[in-house]
Amino acid sequence: MKRIFYRSVMFATCALWFVPCAFAQDLHFSQFMNSPLLTNPANTGFIPQADYRLGMNYRNQWSAIMAVPYKTMSAFGDVQVLRNRIETGWMGLGGVILHDVAGSGNLTSTKIYGSVAYHQMINSGSLVSAGFNVGWANKQINVTNLKFPDQYDGKFFDNHLPTGVALAENNINYLDIQAGANYAYFPNEKVYVNAGFSAMHVNRPRESFFDQEPGVDNRVPVRFTGFLNGSFKLNDEWIINPNIYFSEQAKASEIVGGANAHYNLSGDGDKELIGGLYYRYKDAIIPMVGLVYKDYTFTFTYDATTSTLKNYNNTRGAFEFSLIKNGFFTGRTDRQSMCPDFKNAY
Repeated sequence: MKRIFYRSVMFATCALWFVPCAFAQDLHFSQFMNSPLLTNPANTGFIPQADYRLGMNYRNQWSAIMAVPYKTMSAFGDVQVLRNRIETGWMGLGGVILHDVAGSGNLTSTKIYGSVAYHQMINSGSLVSAGFNVGWANKQINVTNLKFPDQYDGKFFDNHLPTGVALAENNINYLDIQAGANYAYFPNEKVYVNAGFSAMHVNRPRESFFDQEPGVDNRVPVRFTGFLNGSFKLNDEWIINPNIYFSEQAKASEIVGGANAHYNLSGDGDKELIGGLYYRYKDAIIPMVGLVYKDYTFTFTYDATTSTLKNYNNTRGAFEFSLIKNGFFTGRTDRQSMCPDFKNAY
């Protein structure tokens, strides 16, 4: 009974009391490399192997310890424009939708962003990019299914008991802005390295279901994100992709690193097998499997908890998948891919 009590208090507290201060970290995916527009708006239109890109991501978290698990979904698309009009550069346009439902209170977050970036070649093997996105964010919560410490009668939580928790409103909206920059280095067809840095919530919007109180900062803290990834073609059968990601927001930080490998199943690059392993520092081991079929890439990851939370969820943290389609407007072209690839030419 004590465990039930503590869990209920913990989840109710996470759902409401941390919201006005906005100190919890943003929604995120373990497959950061497969959610490019959320990782950095400078990735918009930065598609080394295609003209356009469509993708979706889904994450299910904490289903082992919560009756209603956290579910995070996104869909995105971006495209290169002016590629044939600007001699050494191009622009990228895109958009992304992010939707999350958390816990028994149906704490729902919906964000819609429009994104633009510019990409400039600085020599035959280097590229710099800068971009930003502007979006609308909405958050809603339903408190009827939540239980609070002052509704505990000594044995059970009773929703009919009065509570001192009072919201000023349960539906809020605000403008959100992010900005970022990237650098890519690709000296030959077997080596590619990319690094980027971004700042999210640069306008520091107000986010709270409560009335403004003196001394309480309910502005969303700026989130800083950096990443470094690479792609190295070992031979006609293997390509290795190491990735590392760092994010910090207020007092919360996250470091994820690892690598995955692509194995050429068909010889022409139309079918590839993906396998990899990542690690979130002090939190989870994340194995990855996937498959490439022509222009489609499907990857699946599972967060196996390594922190003390494993005592409650038996290491069952989260599962996640992504599906991405890369494409050309007029079929194959003679444009060389910046990334190592199994296909002969683009």
